[in-house]
Amino acid sequence: MLSASSAVWLFDLDNTLHNASPHIFPHINRSMVAYICEHLGVDADEATRIRQAYWQRYGATLLGLMRHHAIDPKHFLWHTHQFPDLRPMLVFERALKAMLGRLPGRKIVFSNAPQHYSEAVLEMIGIGRCFDAVYSVERLRFQPKPALAGFHHLLRSERLQARRCIMVEDTLPNLRTAKRLGMKTVWVSAETRQPAWVDLRLVSILDLPRQRARL
Repeated sequence: MLSASSAVWLFDLDNTLHNASPHIFPHINRSMVAYICEHLGVDADEATRIRQAYWQRYGATLLGLMRHHAIDPKHFLWHTHQFPDLRPMLVFERALKAMLGRLPGRKIVFSNAPQHYSEAVLEMIGIGRCFDAVYSVERLRFQPKPALAGFHHLLRSERLQARRCIMVEDTLPNLRTAKRLGMKTVWVSAETRQPAWVDLRLVSILDLPRQRARL
């Protein structure tokens, strides 16, 4: 187990620190489909197919649009992550801030989401000050997880060794990359299976301090 003083926690944002599935992801998906329709000149069915295909292939719809359609990433992220009223859409554990406070070591947010959205979510759920840094997709130079380039950029920027890091995520391909680099991995999931590249599976992120000794 890593010592408390040396551990660095890398937290995903959506569906890890809060539940984006009920309200936020459907809104983003609709916004992406509308954007693709407008900028690629396709109908909604084709736009949906493109969005899903690029997400499955690259881990982020954005990356496929950049590679195959020369879409401006900043323009895309800004227009697809606009929320008229974000606060009531947020679903999160009220004890989250207290849990993070009990967890020893540095904490960094490592997300494929854009900066303006990430910072807004962290502020609204009251945990922004729990983190030493926020690495959004812009700060990763538009190299989203699970690509190695984004991981390497974060490690270099923070002068970290991968073996000091514990990645907390809901997405298995991202954890696979983390494990390849030598990180400890925590999968936030209600599933009962546990792949070989997952060191610890938690149904609730609130169990992290209590289960940390298993890492």
